[in-house]
Amino acid sequence: MAKKILVVEDEATLQKALIEVLEQAEYEVASALDGERGWELAVEEKPDLILLDIILPKMDGFEVLRNLKGNPETAKIPIIILTNLSDLNDIQKALDLGANTYLVKADFHLEDVLRKIEQTLTN
Repeated sequence: MAKKILVVEDEATLQKALIEVLEQAEYEVASALDGERGWELAVEEKPDLILLDIILPKMDGFEVLRNLKGNPETAKIPIIILTNLSDLNDIQKALDLGANTYLVKADFHLEDVLRKIEQTLTN
């Protein structure tokens, strides 16, 4: 059975590109354009992994992360932060809140993101 990835990304072009790459790699994909919907989908769908942006409308990624890790039903879902925020304080905050990995968008290609997802799911 295909692993399910939830993509929470408000930049529609990037979200579409991520979905295409993930579907080509035979993942089942759910997606949300804002943090509030991302949080709802995570609780409803219980994905195997979440790709989460930080700067999101309605609820930022830090709050989504805090909610997910604070909920026993979603606390164990691995979360990869994929954001433009490259400040060390933001990185540390996300890791302290329970993110598995923190990727800065400018530093990564879609193939790198895919590899990181595969590594995270096999650990």
